[in-house]
Amino acid sequence: MITYLTVFFSTDGAPPSEVVDRLYNIGFKPTSGNYDFTYEWDSKATLDDALHLGDQVHNALEGMGILFKMETRDSDF
Repeated sequence: MITYLTVFFSTDGAPPSEVVDRLYNIGFKPTSGNYDFTYEWDSKATLDDALHLGDQVHNALEGMGILFKMETRDSDF
């Protein structure tokens, strides 16, 4: 399972380098292409797992002026 994360920055919010640091600290890796970050699960993630990860992202980015979109799916698509 992989969770893909797209972030939307505001010029009134935190700088991208700070956002990358916070997301890296909870296990996301920066990437290029259609998504900004990926999170690779050790096993098959449940809906509760994905929701918990979303809560972690929300907490990590709170107050930074960031909007985000997450998508979790099987890695062998």
